[in-house]
Amino acid sequence: MLTLADVIEALTGYRWAAAESHRISQVVIDSRQATPGSLFVALPGEHVDGHDYVADAFNRGAIAALVHRAPNVECWTLDASQVSHLQSSISTPLPLCLKVADSLKGLQQLATYWRAKFNPRVVGITGSVGKSSTKELTWAVLRQRFNTLKSPGNLNNEIGLPLTLLRLDDSHERVVLEMGMYNLGEISELCAIARPHVGVVTNVGPTHLERLGTIERIAQAKAELVQALPADGVAVLNQDDPFVRPMAQETQARVFTYGLTPKADLWASDIVSEGLEGIRFVLHYQDEAIHAKVPLLGRHSVHTALRAVAVGLIEGMTWHEMMTGLQDSAVQLRLVSVPGINGATLLDDTYNASPTSTIAALNLLDDLDGRKIAVLGDMAELGDYEEEGHRKVGCRAADTVNLLITVGPRARLMAEEARACGLPPDAIIEVETNDQAIAHLRQIVQRDDIVLVKGSRSMAMEEIVAALQIPVDSNQIPDVGRQAAGSDH
Repeated sequence: MLTLADVIEALTGYRWAAAESHRISQVVIDSRQATPGSLFVALPGEHVDGHDYVADAFNRGAIAALVHRAPNVECWTLDASQVSHLQSSISTPLPLCLKVADSLKGLQQLATYWRAKFNPRVVGITGSVGKSSTKELTWAVLRQRFNTLKSPGNLNNEIGLPLTLLRLDDSHERVVLEMGMYNLGEISELCAIARPHVGVVTNVGPTHLERLGTIERIAQAKAELVQALPADGVAVLNQDDPFVRPMAQETQARVFTYGLTPKADLWASDIVSEGLEGIRFVLHYQDEAIHAKVPLLGRHSVHTALRAVAVGLIEGMTWHEMMTGLQDSAVQLRLVSVPGINGATLLDDTYNASPTSTIAALNLLDDLDGRKIAVLGDMAELGDYEEEGHRKVGCRAADTVNLLITVGPRARLMAEEARACGLPPDAIIEVETNDQAIAHLRQIVQRDDIVLVKGSRSMAMEEIVAALQIPVDSNQIPDVGRQAAGSDH
């Protein structure tokens, strides 16, 4: 278990014997999550500064805080640059404020130090769409044989990945990490901390195009994962993606491809969607053909299954183990079916949205029986692809839905294109807010309707799903709480 002596050594190179006895129960960036024995890392955020919550963390039992400025609380402050002058026999006054030049860099330095103490095989996953689902399903497969740690939720950035690695202990044999990025160089930095052996690239699409400018630059950023792999590592690449295939030339690792073509090392055929019951397909690997049925929604999900199986094969697992993992009920997938008001079914895909993932969700909707309603919000960070991306989604919606509700100013492009592609004007409702969408839906949703709700994270469209799962006359509003520090990617 991580100790205060480890924290000090990681940040200073000096091991203070007096701190050996103080075990760190967990590392947190939200003061509300602090528990007895925890380390609180004070991070400046867009709206709040973690330094303002050091006292709250201490009140909840934290024994130390990592800071880069003096907090407004009484604590024994130790400047990292002065640690070596302390006598090792001096007792450790608690709570301790360990001051460094940059608390985020300090967190990353601590995670790098802690990762180096263990020897699990690490699987890194990146891509424009499907990272989280791939992470969850890969974890479900690997845990059939190995004690496997995964990054929880969306902890996939420069804050979340270090926090995940600080949960490592001697028992972990495999680690599955989602790796997100906003700009060039960020995945390289994550790889320097995590040291992955296996790198999975899902696809390259226009997500974050607003920041990076071109699809080629997005591909360049994603390729940093395979570039970081060691010579004895494995790069798992999407044979069906024209921007991912060339990454085979950018790695010293062995390349393992997957896709829907016999050109791939692992490929799938005979894909059949069974609606909300999942999908069936045949897996092909070397001379073997395996018939599979998995509880994943939509034909596009076969790629998610292929990635998880690819990692399982690389790690030497049996088909029985891998098929059992694909059925794992503990997997937390992003697109889920939930019961709605008036006997409707809601397809909750509100975590985020891109043109590719939204069209995939519409394709799933197309496979289902019942009146089909799509509630689609703005898709953010598409840059120059913004208009084309929204229009492509609108045209696909015209072929799929009985009723389209668009939410937000960008989504009006979807409505406009849906009309142009043949969806009757009276089957299109354009609103600006989630509340307006909720008001319309409460009036029209009926038994056997299938309602897809999807939009970018910034649209908070989970509010719509929450409202449609509670009685129409309820005024309940979710309490989102306060974020003590950090950022939400």
